[in-house]
Amino acid sequence: MEAQEFTNAEAAKTQRRNRAAAQSPIHTSMANIGTILKSEISRVARKEVRGETQALKKSVSQYRSQIADLKRRMQALEQQVKRLGKVASKAAPAQAEEEGAGNLRFSAKGLAAQRRRLGLSAASVAKLLGVSTLSVYKWEGGKTRPRAKQIEAIATLRGMGKREVAQRLQE
Repeated sequence: MEAQEFTNAEAAKTQRRNRAAAQSPIHTSMANIGTILKSEISRVARKEVRGETQALKKSVSQYRSQIADLKRRMQALEQQVKRLGKVASKAAPAQAEEEGAGNLRFSAKGLAAQRRRLGLSAASVAKLLGVSTLSVYKWEGGKTRPRAKQIEAIATLRGMGKREVAQRLQE
């Protein structure tokens, strides 16, 4: 029985010690250090995340403004292309009318035949047309084509006779 009382007394003593330890300032401060450390770590982490997201938000807003500027520029350029397209379509019929009035064909063989018919040298044809002799040879050889102005001059040459050509050459 004494052994049992000793054990009960010992158990009661241990319980009292445990209760006292739970209420002691050392045990309480250990619990507070863990809590404080945990809260401090989460505060620092939130601060770093906030700094990173601020930088990202700033760059996103810059990108959005750049995109808006590019969209405005693109819209202005599209309008300019439309305007130029309208001007070009108005100018195209005017050019077509000019080409329609001067709808003349050119043939290298035809030029050579005309020169022979009139009995002219390449130099005299060149003088009549206001070009170089080499140009006349290249046209007749088919290496190059005369410009529109020169084709008109060749057409007027077709309408001339030998006497009129001789008269023009003397002038």
